Amino acid sequence: MISIDYTNVMADTIGERDGLLREELLSLKYILREAHYRIQKNLDKQYYFLKIPEIDTTEIKEYANYVKENFEYFVLVGIGGSSLGTEMLFQSLKWINYNQFHHPKFYVLDNVEPEKVASVLELIDINKTCFNVISKSGSTIETIANFMVVLDLLKEKVGEKWNKHIVITTDPDKGFLREFAKKHSIKTFDVPSNVSGRFSVLSAVGLFPASVVGIDIDDLLDGAKRMKQLCLVEEHVEHNPAYLIAVLHFLANMRRKKSIAVMMPYVERLSRFVDWWRQLWAESLGKDELGQTPVKAMGTIDQHSQIQLYREGIKDKIITFITVDNPYRDIKIPENLPEELGFLKGKTLNQLLKGELIGTKAAFIKSKIPNLTITLDKLSPYNIGMLIIMYELATAVSGFLYKVNPFDQPAVEEGKEFMYAWIGKKGYEEKLEELKDIYKERYKLKIK
Repeated sequence: MISIDYTNVMADTIGERDGLLREELLSLKYILREAHYRIQKNLDKQYYFLKIPEIDTTEIKEYANYVKENFEYFVLVGIGGSSLGTEMLFQSLKWINYNQFHHPKFYVLDNVEPEKVASVLELIDINKTCFNVISKSGSTIETIANFMVVLDLLKEKVGEKWNKHIVITTDPDKGFLREFAKKHSIKTFDVPSNVSGRFSVLSAVGLFPASVVGIDIDDLLDGAKRMKQLCLVEEHVEHNPAYLIAVLHFLANMRRKKSIAVMMPYVERLSRFVDWWRQLWAESLGKDELGQTPVKAMGTIDQHSQIQLYREGIKDKIITFITVDNPYRDIKIPENLPEELGFLKGKTLNQLLKGELIGTKAAFIKSKIPNLTITLDKLSPYNIGMLIIMYELATAVSGFLYKVNPFDQPAVEEGKEFMYAWIGKKGYEEKLEELKDIYKERYKLKIK
């Protein structure tokens, strides 16, 4: 179960300068009705991510069981939408102690920073490792570079059966990885061709590695299907969770100048969920000089680092808190406390955590900082599945409100082109000349 409390976003709580009027929420009903119609009409096209939860998981679970039975290490090789979703599922539903007590041990090779790559490779036994290489395009440069490093090691250490240590998840028809898999008889899973990578976590991109580490992917998809069902039936903003999230942020941004969206869970297991959301929100909506800047914070840690700015800095933020009613476990605070801390006697760490959240929210209300709270009754695959679809659809609807395409990322592509030019890829000679013209280190301070 999930609840959304947006009391502290509304004008009757924090005033009209920073808060929204109910009439403003309802004023978008005709735009939302059109969005609702278009989503229904285009479920097989732009909004196909909403159909992914209907996937048959039989093959995924069977091969995941094979990996669990035959390998002691499992390494995901991918970046961005190919890794963040899986890391979010792993941290939310398994987390910190998994690798100490369970097999296969799970690691991620995302960045091409050599220290990280070397460190992961030092932790594993290549002969006992399965690598899941994930790239929708099949040619993501960081993923391919790391894969080539891994492939060289596999051929050296494992020999002719190296291909049995690789699973490739990529476009069903095209790309380097698809051709490579066909040529070398490597097990593959598909990334739906009409789904952007950052919307793909509920496909084999996230489901296969999640199943390998023991997450109940059917329960995950059941939660996603429940949220999808609710959102596709109900078009009223006050009854549709995804539309509500989209409208609150859009109005706060465009009518109250809240250009920064902060997500601050009071559950450390959801830290990676914020990372996943940041990519979704930033890459989908940051276009045509529109969109909010997504910022990550963590309760209670960032009460001691960011709250000062949020309360007394520029009033350009809307905050989303996330909390869980029933944590997996709790710890009682010892009774033998100094007199000045006597008020903690008989309390637990979770009670203190809840008090920290309430105190922060009250301080925000007093400073008229709009904030909403999403509460999960517990951390479960079902609830995480609900959260994923809620935010994916909220992002898509926000694109409709901003009148931008939430499914492309043109600004990212040009950065890749400049990188190709600098590193010497053939066909990018003109881009290299442009790079030389605009990239100049004119002002530099050297310190010895």
